Amino acid sequence: MNVYTYSEARRNLSSVLDEAEREGEVRITRRDGSTFSLRPTPKGSPFDDVEPVPGTGVTRAELNAWVREGRERESESSEME
Repeated sequence: MNVYTYSEARRNLSSVLDEAEREGEVRITRRDGSTFSLRPTPKGSPFDDVEPVPGTGVTRAELNAWVREGRERESESSEME
């Protein structure tokens, strides 16, 4: 895993992001010695690997649709405030 200074990471951000995606993680250090890990987030939905409760007859697509509907309702209600 490569370690970059803040200045190096800033100058080469695109390359650093590509490397993090390829290698899984890079580290960035500040002058004061603090270190940060930069890792890619998984693509897709966190619900992609969730299996429905057996015996309910509910599909993964239905679960995702319910979550999406709930988020849309929440978004609409916050816009009204």
